[in-house]
Amino acid sequence: MKRHHPFRVGQRRVVVAVAAIALLAAGCSGRSGTESDSAGGSGSDSSSEVSADFGDLTDICQDGDASTATTQGVTAEQIEVGVFTDMGFTKNSEFVDAANVFTSWCNDNGGINGRTLVANTRDAKLMEPRQRMIEACREDFALVGGGAGLDALGVKERLGCLLPSFPAQAVQERSAGADLEISASPSKVPGYDNYTGFRTWTVNEAYPDSKQAVGLINGDSAITKAVQQMTLETLDAIGAKVVYNELYPTMGVSDWTPYAQAIKNNGVKGLIFMGSFDQLAKLEEVLTNMDYKLDWIDPNNNAYNAQFIELLGRSADFQNNLVDLSGVAPLESDEPAVEQLKELYAKYAPDAQITLPAMRAWSSWLLFAKSAAACGDDLTRTCLYETARGETAWTGGGLHAASDLQNPIPPQPCFNVEKATSEGWTTADFNPDSGLYRCDIPARKFTADFGAPMTLADVGKTMDDVQ
Repeated sequence: MKRHHPFRVGQRRVVVAVAAIALLAAGCSGRSGTESDSAGGSGSDSSSEVSADFGDLTDICQDGDASTATTQGVTAEQIEVGVFTDMGFTKNSEFVDAANVFTSWCNDNGGINGRTLVANTRDAKLMEPRQRMIEACREDFALVGGGAGLDALGVKERLGCLLPSFPAQAVQERSAGADLEISASPSKVPGYDNYTGFRTWTVNEAYPDSKQAVGLINGDSAITKAVQQMTLETLDAIGAKVVYNELYPTMGVSDWTPYAQAIKNNGVKGLIFMGSFDQLAKLEEVLTNMDYKLDWIDPNNNAYNAQFIELLGRSADFQNNLVDLSGVAPLESDEPAVEQLKELYAKYAPDAQITLPAMRAWSSWLLFAKSAAACGDDLTRTCLYETARGETAWTGGGLHAASDLQNPIPPQPCFNVEKATSEGWTTADFNPDSGLYRCDIPARKFTADFGAPMTLADVGKTMDDVQ
């Protein structure tokens, strides 16, 4: 992974700390671009036929005779959408890769009713969501399959220009659940803790001895401190006792020995780490060398990748790293939708990595395409939004547990747990009760006020203004 001068490294640690809850992976995937780049067209020889079906969804993309330029970003020939990313900062191109694979596949099957699908990359580079949103407001029909660490900085502009959004993930409280936004596979639902089921299972069922000895280590930033407070509230509500709660510099730590020693001295048995998985791997190396084994470690699902396994070394088997995929099918599963996604990546972007956020992005693209196709020639933002909102059991073709997009609150409670080993990720024994998932522990509503999503009324608009 490329190193940056100290100021930028510090910034990057802030983004990674946000990722602990928002699923904003900050790994390296070797693809770069700018906001003027487009991820569209075909990435391979389109002469080999590929089905327009995906999982249990049929005819996602199709030929047609669209003839009308209906609204901004929609002509008789094409549909332009925006894809938000921070890849100019994180060097992580997962959302752009997903856009490239989807649009290539879709256009090989005729596009949306014959309209070519074009994805405009909107690279916020961490600090520029507002600037990129202003550009999207001038050109795009909608936003699809992306995300930005500081997404709240652009939500006012998005609502002001009445731009629908189908994000792969929403991060900040003002953005997640804001008006004209539909999360196909919600990673964050305003006012609720989606990790309640996972945390309850961990301390009450799987490792009850750890319930009175939980530790937290969190990146030191204003944003992640809010996440820390949410976690503390849930732990308190389920009766867990926190015996160690520490911050670490977002730039990273050169020597994790003092932290490891404090974890041992306080008798921590279960550790929640909110930050960069490469830093956690260093901490675990020290703990393992000290021969101190915790009952479990939650590295957050930002760590659900092959790089983390490699960085762990012998700690992969000595420690017990568990991640909650929050109802998204594991890449190791034999689900038909997962297998098909792997095949499409192999065809259109063989060097790209399929990440958890990329799987959420794919579900957003599917929802957008299915809804846009249903609108026919008269494709408008109102039709798009209302059609997508009508889905009451959306699974992305089988990529994740069903979400009721018409009534997203309270959120679906399903979770599933993967365990890190030296051989890779494997499914933990978490007693699933609904296929791949466990859905019997409701998401918990926060009692504290952590902020509310922005509404159209906040910018002087209503749904009647949406065209």
